[in-house]
Amino acid sequence: MDVNACIADAVSSGRDTLDEGNGKKVLGSFGIKVPQSLLVPGPDAAGDAFSQLQAPLVAKIVSPDIIHKSDIGGVKVGLDSAESLEQALREIETAAKPHTDNIGGYLVEEMAPKGHEVVVGGSTDQTFGPIVMFGLGGIFVEVLADVAFRICPITTLDAQEMIDELKTVKLLRGARGGIVASEDAIVDTLMKVGGEEGMMLALEGKVTEIDINPLIVSESEAVAVDARFVLNKD
Repeated sequence: MDVNACIADAVSSGRDTLDEGNGKKVLGSFGIKVPQSLLVPGPDAAGDAFSQLQAPLVAKIVSPDIIHKSDIGGVKVGLDSAESLEQALREIETAAKPHTDNIGGYLVEEMAPKGHEVVVGGSTDQTFGPIVMFGLGGIFVEVLADVAFRICPITTLDAQEMIDELKTVKLLRGARGGIVASEDAIVDTLMKVGGEEGMMLALEGKVTEIDINPLIVSESEAVAVDARFVLNKD
């Protein structure tokens, strides 16, 4: 994938973000694992999409006007048949219409393995330049603000220290019989975002913010199930 061309095309179209499908292609080009997926035009294409992917599936609205897809009913999960996928796409279409007429299709993808939801992000600070962020997802980010930051480029030691700093790190390490998250996979993802050859430096001046939320981390791997890239329109 030509990442620079993808970004330039989005900017020339007047957009300030990449859609989720292209965002995940950018992640994939930097070596971050993303689910197998297809962009389908509408419910009538559900049968063909289902035959090409491994159930259970997730379906999501694709629209530059809708950022928080779940809030408007734009995400359906656990779809295990062509019929349920078609019905889900029709429900998403109905839910999205009060919010936008600009629907670019529907992203249908394989569900990630069970694991911990974490968030990996990058942004550009006016003083320090590109920085990278890591934290547990869900309420741990929204309520506890349990996150760690570093200035780019980071080293693998920096990445491990970011994990160690979390107040809730015991959850990642299997507290109360939970899943033990692969810290190697987390470190690898952090390096691909904030390392010497990571996205924040490679795309500096073109991308101002990266949000991988959630990144699902199991015992063996990390899979990015959502991605948001904010572009520098200048």
